[in-house]
Amino acid sequence: MSARKRISAEQRKENRKDVSFAILKNVPSSPRKMRYVADMVRGMEVFKALGVLKFSNKEASSKIEKLLLSAIANWEQKNERKADNGELYIKTISVDGGATLKRLRPAPQGRGYRIRKRSNHVTIVVDTYAKTETIEEQDQLNK
Repeated sequence: MSARKRISAEQRKENRKDVSFAILKNVPSSPRKMRYVADMVRGMEVFKALGVLKFSNKEASSKIEKLLLSAIANWEQKNERKADNGELYIKTISVDGGATLKRLRPAPQGRGYRIRKRSNHVTIVVDTYAKTETIEEQDQLNK
């Protein structure tokens, strides 16, 4: 590995140390269905989002709920304390398309219809409200 790549890789690694996140890969549902649920909880406080996900009828909500619990646990592990109510919020949640399995279904007159079985990848980043407020306060003091 060249020095330039190594330096940039180390810099990316340092930036990720401050961030608590969880990633779920190869979920066997379409990204469109998953984005609908992700949009419901984007920017919410985590415990409120867990309540919304628990009582949602969508199948994707159970997967995102489990992923959010993992992100909270990752934050607690990094900060060595329990998350208080109202302290954490979902900073970013993104749904990307994954691999598509292509299948053929028999159709009339010897044809074949293509079926695309889509999958997706979900990433959740959680952060504290206090951290963002202090940055905003420092910006206001500098002006």
